[in-house]
Amino acid sequence: MLRMKTRIGVVAALALGTCLLARGQALSGIRPGRSIAQPAAVEYLYPEQVTVAAGKTSEVTLHFRIAQGLHINSHQPGEKELIPTTFSIPEGFGVRLDAASYPEGTEFTLPLDPETKLSVYTGEFTIQAKIVATQGNHLVEAKLRFQACDKDACMPPKTITVPIDVIGK
Repeated sequence: MLRMKTRIGVVAALALGTCLLARGQALSGIRPGRSIAQPAAVEYLYPEQVTVAAGKTSEVTLHFRIAQGLHINSHQPGEKELIPTTFSIPEGFGVRLDAASYPEGTEFTLPLDPETKLSVYTGEFTIQAKIVATQGNHLVEAKLRFQACDKDACMPPKTITVPIDVIGK
């Protein structure tokens, strides 16, 4: 019995060593000090929970942060081909988006095309959402759709979840 347990332990140690070696070989092309994970382009900051009057329009200020070195197109980016930043609340959460107000964008000029002026957000920004909630506690999975860019290129459009616990009283 002891011999069998020892044998199982040796096999497990060999398997673990093989996995670690394979992982090291797979990661050998990555430069030291460089993360393989990309930071989020846009991060939802707060609020995590709001209490509103049930059945009445209530204003909620949503706070976001854009990663350093990036910008996102504003709600009105200036060119019809660009993806605007939009906030939405899907149906079925007991909360309805009545309206959303977006901040003014900052003028941005591409280094390769100084004639074109774009409207973008950088750093931190807020969206004023007017919502109507039914009575009760609703875990809302709102959405923020945006396109992030740096000074040279744009990433594909992305949608992040904006979780908000809405209490309708």
